[in-house]
Amino acid sequence: MKNIFVQIKCDLGKVYEVAEHIVDHLEETEAVYSVSGAFDLMMKLHLEEDEDIGRYINDRVQTIPGIRDTFTIMAYKAFM
Repeated sequence: MKNIFVQIKCDLGKVYEVAEHIVDHLEETEAVYSVSGAFDLMMKLHLEEDEDIGRYINDRVQTIPGIRDTFTIMAYKAFM
């Protein structure tokens, strides 16, 4: 499994709608966090090793109404 974080910038007044849409429609999502800084939300998701991350973000995330921009981060190892 690939661990991926996606920072999401939303249109003004659309943060809650975008977060709810992600939780309701993208089953690969583990969590959606509201965050401070340049982005409004951070999405944590898991994709299969053979899944095309760019295609997933392009087709399933960036097409959600209310999303203005995304920044994708791939996590390699979790230290616990």
